[in-house]
Amino acid sequence: MKIGTIEFKDRPLFLAPMEDVTDPAFRLICKRFGADMLYTEFVSADALIRNIPRTEQKLTIHEEERPIAIQIYGRDIDPLTEAAKIAEAAKADIVDINFGCPVKKVAGKGAGAGLLNDIPKMLEITSSIVKAVNVPVTVKTRLGWDDSSKVIVDLALRLQDCGIAALTIHGRTRSQMYKGEADWTLIGAVKNHPGIKIPIIGNGDVTTPERAKYNFETYGVDAVMIGRGSIGRPWIFSEIKHYFETGELKDLLTFEEKKAILKEHVIASVRWLDVDESVSIDEIADQRLKGIIHSRRHLAATPVFKGIPNFKETRIEMLRADTINQLFAILDNIEEPVL
Repeated sequence: MKIGTIEFKDRPLFLAPMEDVTDPAFRLICKRFGADMLYTEFVSADALIRNIPRTEQKLTIHEEERPIAIQIYGRDIDPLTEAAKIAEAAKADIVDINFGCPVKKVAGKGAGAGLLNDIPKMLEITSSIVKAVNVPVTVKTRLGWDDSSKVIVDLALRLQDCGIAALTIHGRTRSQMYKGEADWTLIGAVKNHPGIKIPIIGNGDVTTPERAKYNFETYGVDAVMIGRGSIGRPWIFSEIKHYFETGELKDLLTFEEKKAILKEHVIASVRWLDVDESVSIDEIADQRLKGIIHSRRHLAATPVFKGIPNFKETRIEMLRADTINQLFAILDNIEEPVL
């Protein structure tokens, strides 16, 4: 499977773009565990062209992350086109357009999935960006706005006509948000349509190796994108690939190794948001740090501590800790559950 000139091995696994999740600290760990394609957090076109520092920071790419896409979102053609040029200048391998974010502050303002209510404008935006940059342009979207407007098959053909190099489909409507089950049948309908020539990437509810394998085999997608299933579990990519290769469901890491990776991610987040490599972690181990607070989503979601009896109080303490010493002392005292 190829996106532009970027070639992928059989059954590639992509890390989904997720706001406040897919920063370099997390992406680099996912890459180490086998993610074949990475995406940035989504980048506001309006904020980018206004040179907002936090938004510009999202363009940071490390060479070892490649291939990587910068994902942009917005509602107006000119800012989005200019943002695509900026993303290309930041040396993105791919520019991805977000037509799928369902949250009210994005979709409610006519960006993200909000453009499913204005398909002509979506197509005009896409065509403008494809013409403006020399790197491949891809799109991520949903099945439609709601159950009465699942337009994805026709929309995929029209987006393909705009010149996109690949399409990612999340198997829910905007109205569903993240509720219910993702409907992969329509993703399969797009992939298997005789008019579709570009790669189709499926997204939604891939949280196990079995599910990833089933979706490849049943719907014929070119790649599977993993989002929430990777939060607090960046090693999911290696587990899935091991299953593809051997047919075995196996924990490739010990309990202590998984805890060490969670700690590594905390440190990487601190490096990303608080201090660089020139500062010793020991110097700041008792300071309240943004990177620790930023990591709480992963600590809350991780399956590492599943099955530990009477864990509620420890979990609360873990998620309230705001210094490295506090948090790591709690993690060090958590013992492997006896199942």
